[in-house]
Amino acid sequence: MQAQQNPFFEPFNTPHGTVPFDRIKLEHFAPAIREGISRHNREIDAITKNPEAPTFRNTIVAFEKSGALLDCVGNVFGNLLSAETNDAMQEAANELMPLMSEHSNSIFLNEQLFARIKTVYEHRADEHLNAEQAKLLEETYDAFVRNGANLQGSDKERYRELCKKLSLLSLKFSDNNLKETNKYRLLLTDEAQLSGLPESAIEAAAETARERGENGWAFTLQAPSYGPFLQYADNRELRRELYMAYNTKCTHNDEYNNFDTVKSIVNIHLELAKLMGYNNFADYNLQERMAQNSTNVYNLLNQLLEAYTPAAKAEYAEVLALAREEQGDDFELMPWDWSYYSQKLKDRKFNLNDEMLRPYFELEHVKEGVFGLANRLYGITFKKNPDIPVYHKDVVAYDVYDKDGSFLAVFYADFHPRAGKRSGAWMTSYKGQWIDEETGEDSRPHVSIVMNFTKPTKDKPALLTFGEVETFLHEFGHSLHGMFAKTTYESLSGTNVYWDFVELPSQFMENFATEKEFLHTFARHYQTGDPIPDELVQRIIDSSNFNAAYACLRQVSFGLLDMAWYTRTTPFEGDVETYEKQAWKRAQVLPDVPGTCMSVQFSHIFAGGYSAGYYSYKWAEVLDADAFSLFKEKGIFNPETATSFRENILSKGGTEHPMTLYKRFRGKEPTIDALLKRNGIKAL
Repeated sequence: MQAQQNPFFEPFNTPHGTVPFDRIKLEHFAPAIREGISRHNREIDAITKNPEAPTFRNTIVAFEKSGALLDCVGNVFGNLLSAETNDAMQEAANELMPLMSEHSNSIFLNEQLFARIKTVYEHRADEHLNAEQAKLLEETYDAFVRNGANLQGSDKERYRELCKKLSLLSLKFSDNNLKETNKYRLLLTDEAQLSGLPESAIEAAAETARERGENGWAFTLQAPSYGPFLQYADNRELRRELYMAYNTKCTHNDEYNNFDTVKSIVNIHLELAKLMGYNNFADYNLQERMAQNSTNVYNLLNQLLEAYTPAAKAEYAEVLALAREEQGDDFELMPWDWSYYSQKLKDRKFNLNDEMLRPYFELEHVKEGVFGLANRLYGITFKKNPDIPVYHKDVVAYDVYDKDGSFLAVFYADFHPRAGKRSGAWMTSYKGQWIDEETGEDSRPHVSIVMNFTKPTKDKPALLTFGEVETFLHEFGHSLHGMFAKTTYESLSGTNVYWDFVELPSQFMENFATEKEFLHTFARHYQTGDPIPDELVQRIIDSSNFNAAYACLRQVSFGLLDMAWYTRTTPFEGDVETYEKQAWKRAQVLPDVPGTCMSVQFSHIFAGGYSAGYYSYKWAEVLDADAFSLFKEKGIFNPETATSFRENILSKGGTEHPMTLYKRFRGKEPTIDALLKRNGIKAL
C-alpha cells in the first residue's frame, strides 16, 4: 500500500484534526502500526545516541514527545475494538496487539535509554524543575522501573514473553465475552409470556426480533434488554432462564470458555509481580494508587462490610417478606427474583418505577440537561458539528466551547448497543491535551463517551431509565476530566491519574441525579412537554437509598473477588467457580447458584485495567460523597465551588499527588462519614 493512500500517513485534514473515520479502513491499521513502531524506534535511537549529557529536555521531554504516530493509530484501533468491532478486526488485533506490546517492552527494557533517564533522575536537583516537570520525571522513571528496566538477563526476556502472553489472553477474554453475549437470545412467540413487562421492553424486544428477521419478541443479554426482563417479567422460569444465560457466560464446554484464560491471566500477573520483587500482584499494582497497599484496601472493604451488612440484611428480609406474602412461607428468594420483588417493594413503598420515569427522560432532553449542567457549573457550551467524521452513524460529534468562547474540546457521544460494541459504558479519548512549551499553544483534547442505552423504536424516541441517566452523568464526569485538562505534558493530562482517583469526577456527577433543581431543568414529558411533577421528583429523592446497602455489598463483593485473585502468592490451579464463591462469601446476601461464575466475564479485572483495582469505585465514592457535601453546603450550582473543583481537580490531571489536589479543593482529607450519611446508614 502506498503511503499517500493511508490516512494515518498524512495530517488529518478535518475539523480540529479529528480522526478521519470516513477514510480509515481495516487494512490501514497494520501498515500504520508497523510504520509507527519503526518511527518510534528511530526517535528512541536519536535520544540514546545523543552525544550530549542527559538532561530533562533532551531525554525526558524528548521521550514524552516520541511515538506520536503509533499512539494515534493504536488509540484509534483500540477504541474501535471496543466500540465498533467485527471478526476481521478481532483477527487483526490478535496480530497487532502483541506487536505493540512487544514494542512497548523493547522500549522499557532499552538499557541505554533507561541509563539516560536514570542519570537525569539521580541529578534532578541540578535541573531546577517546576512541580509538573518533577512529576513527569518521577512518573517516567517509575514507569521504566515498574516495567522491568532493572531486570537482568533471562528475567528481562521472561518479562517480555509474559507481557506478550497477557496481551493475547486479555484480548481472548474480551472476545469470548462479547461473542457469548451476542450469540444468545430468548425468542418468545406467546404473548402470555410477556406478562408484567412494560410496553417499552416489549416494543424493544419486537424491534430486536424484526432486526433479526424473526417473528415475536427477542430478549438479549445486553443491559437494556436483560435488566427490564429480570425486573418486570412475571414468568419466573423465564427470568431464571435469562439469569442463568447471563451468569453462565463463558463457562460452557466450547471455544468461548474462559476458565483456563482466567487462571492464565492470574498466574501471569503473579509471575510478573514476583519478577519485580513483590509477593503478589496487588502489592505491585497498589504502589501507584492512593490506597498504596492491600491492607488499606481491605480496611476500606471491611469498614463498608461492617457498616452496611446489617442494613443489607434488613433490605433482604423486607424483599423476602413481600415475596412470601405473594408466594407462600416456603418461597426461597433466588437471584433471578431479586430485581422483580425489589421493584414490587419499591412500587409499594414509593409508588415509583422506571416506566413512570422513562417518559420524562427522553434522550435528547437528558442531553440538554447534562450539557446545561456543565454550562451552569462551568460556563461551557456544546455545538453539534456534522463535519466531524464519526465511526458509526449513531455517533454524534460536538465542538465544546469554554465560558470565554474559546474552543475547549471535541466531544463524541455514542449511546446505543449494537453487535460490534462491548457491553457497559466508558469514556475514552482519541487525542490527549498538551501545551507546546515553545509556542505556548494549547492543543485541545478529543474525548468520547460510549454507552449501551435503551434504543428508540419505530414508535418512540429513546426513553432512558433513571439508572441510564445516572450512567450518562457518570461517563460525562469522566469526559469533563478529559475536556478540562490543562497541563504541559500529555501523559499527565486529563484522566491520566491514579486509578482510584479517576472515578471521583465521574461519581461526583451522579450526585446531581437526585437533586430537584437539576431534574427540573430538563425532565419533561416527551409527548406533552409537561415538566416532571414535583411529587415524582420527591419520590426519586425518597427512594434514592432504596436497597443502597445491598448495592454497596454487591460492589464490595466484586472488590473482594478482585483482591482474592490478585493477592495470591502462589499460582492458581484450582476450580475457578469454587474459589470465587469462597472469595466473596462475606459480602453475599442472596443464595448461591451452582454453575454461575462472575470471574469468567469480569472484564474489568481480567481485560480492562482494574486488576487489583476494582475497590477504586468504592474508594472514589468516599471521595465523591465528601466532595459533593461541600456543594450541598454552598449550593449545588455555586460557581465558586465549581470553579475550585475545576481548577484543583479536573484540570490538573496527574501533575500532583491526588490527595494533595483533593485537600486543596476540600481543605481536609475525606472520611467515610459523608457516604454513610448520604446512604442513610448514619444519621445526619
